[in-house]
Amino acid sequence: MKYTVLTLFPEQVRSFLETSIIGRAIKSGILSLDTVQIRDFCGNSYGKVDDTMFGGGTGMLMQCEPVYAAWQSVAGSDPEKRPHTIFLSPKGTVFNQQKAMDLAKYPHLVFLCGHYEGIDQRVLDTIVDEEISIGDYVLTGGEIAACVVIDSISRMLPGVLPDASAYENESHMGGVLEAPQYTRPETWREKSVPSVLLSGHHAKIIEWRRLSALYETWQKRPDLLDRQVISASDWEILLEWKEENQKPNFQPNFQP
Repeated sequence: MKYTVLTLFPEQVRSFLETSIIGRAIKSGILSLDTVQIRDFCGNSYGKVDDTMFGGGTGMLMQCEPVYAAWQSVAGSDPEKRPHTIFLSPKGTVFNQQKAMDLAKYPHLVFLCGHYEGIDQRVLDTIVDEEISIGDYVLTGGEIAACVVIDSISRMLPGVLPDASAYENESHMGGVLEAPQYTRPETWREKSVPSVLLSGHHAKIIEWRRLSALYETWQKRPDLLDRQVISASDWEILLEWKEENQKPNFQPNFQP
């Protein structure tokens, strides 16, 4: 996988992505990261890439030509080799795990980061394949959003994590949130690990995690359950847990 980020602040992108797990993947050659400074294509000696907006308005807008020239330096002239280009924008489709899985199939992704009041629509219409938002809020620029999307995609590339199981059972992979997780000690400040996890009974543990994932989703993101088929027997257990949850020190504990 190759990532290219078109940005006014390449150091912000690199400082985030060239550390920890993604940084190790870059060093090992599993993926590559290039940053392109849009100011290098501004066509003037003082690095100006923005101007006032036609029709009035507060703030400045990034101009077409510097953005297009920066993109063309990466895309080249062969339309068959044109990379998939993403503009990070609060107007875009909200990013989710399924989108991360879809984007992980591309060999080369280009991320365009806006700043100021955004980018002239004409160049966006020319070079952008899709717009992506990481949430219903506005940031000062697209760099943080690009880093979030790249991090999420990269975790699913072969070799980045130890094996596929490191991400296959995580929140949102199956459309629900991940079940609660625990480690030593077995009791901490009078709070105990659910006994089923100490039983060594593999089938019971799998079932507990499945039901706990449904319960977590029901309590924290009930909107996600609209896409799930939940049996009457599962709902019976979830409702029992909901009732028990009113008691002190509640822990969901599946008992077949």
